[in-house]
Amino acid sequence: MTLTDVEIKGFRSVRRLRLPLRQLTVLTGGNGVGKTNLYRSLELLHAAARGTLADEIAREGGLGSIFWAGGRNLSADGSFDPMYRTDGYRAHEGRNRLTLEARLELDEFLPTYRIELGFPTPDSAAFPTEAQIKQETVELRQGNRAVGLLERKNNAVFARAAGGQRELIDERALASETALSTVRGGYPEIAVVRQELSNWRFFHGFRTDQDSALRRPARAITSPMLASSGGNLASVLATLRHVRGETIDLDATIGAAFPGAELVVPPPDEFARFGMIFPETPKRTFWAHELSDGTLQFLALMGALLSYRLPPFIALNEPEASLHPSLLPALARTIVKAAERAQIWVVTHSQPLADAIAEESGIVPREVIRTEDGTAIRGLSALGVFDDE
Repeated sequence: MTLTDVEIKGFRSVRRLRLPLRQLTVLTGGNGVGKTNLYRSLELLHAAARGTLADEIAREGGLGSIFWAGGRNLSADGSFDPMYRTDGYRAHEGRNRLTLEARLELDEFLPTYRIELGFPTPDSAAFPTEAQIKQETVELRQGNRAVGLLERKNNAVFARAAGGQRELIDERALASETALSTVRGGYPEIAVVRQELSNWRFFHGFRTDQDSALRRPARAITSPMLASSGGNLASVLATLRHVRGETIDLDATIGAAFPGAELVVPPPDEFARFGMIFPETPKRTFWAHELSDGTLQFLALMGALLSYRLPPFIALNEPEASLHPSLLPALARTIVKAAERAQIWVVTHSQPLADAIAEESGIVPREVIRTEDGTAIRGLSALGVFDDE
């Protein structure tokens, strides 16, 4: 299933933006233009499917810290809203809302998931700065009309039954829990959407300090996919080498990035581990705890992009961090190769990386800019269409 469009309203620097996505999407731009906010909005959609949305927003400091930064006293149409105020444990929401929407496509199955968040009302079972779900829908697009599969208004949740009738399935849903994550049984279309968004993976740098999980052996468990933390990297590499016997792409990429070097992955016993042999010291293996931060970061990215099984959607935020410029061409080729098996979204500060991906794939990197109206994409219309398409 492909993510075809994402729409964001009222999220930090993003006032309103509809962005079309391709099999491989690359966004570039300077500091402070809002690239990470676009990446973060996808993480929130992922969290909605997993049932962790309230936790994610709480870690951000609550709704008051993530509303559109153009002015929290602005209404949905951008005008001043005098109804908004916060005092202690009481919050009047006014019309401040955060809205996220994802459009998906799988052959003739065209679902759209949409969620709208705001402050709790005085009578709701939620804490003052906690995100309350105001509306939530899953719709199935059929030609020019939409069929509602799931609808949530405040605490009431409705779903479309097998016979097509609309039925109430929960009248007292908690203000902070998403219906997408809680509706179970008898609703296969909703389950498909939930599973699709839940299976996305996000990689925003890997810890490479001496206490990083990347530097420690991993339990020898067959691991077809890298965890977001990268903590099972050794098992992912061991799975490729010793279970699947499919390391041609991995070995070729290592050879291109580190000429003359070799990735060492011994047959695991209770634990799996890995290291590198470099041409300057051919009789010495440098194990994970000895590798440089940049080398370890590169190997983790290879685990994310070349694992035996890729998630349907991979988002990379500044993958060039800690990497020597000489590694960027090999990274670009690997990203393009991975896009043959998964949908890839890349947010980068590095113009050389964006250019290398463009040269390998023919895709056009898109520039994120900041205008008086907030974060925007150069050449993108309000309808979500690029002027060169």
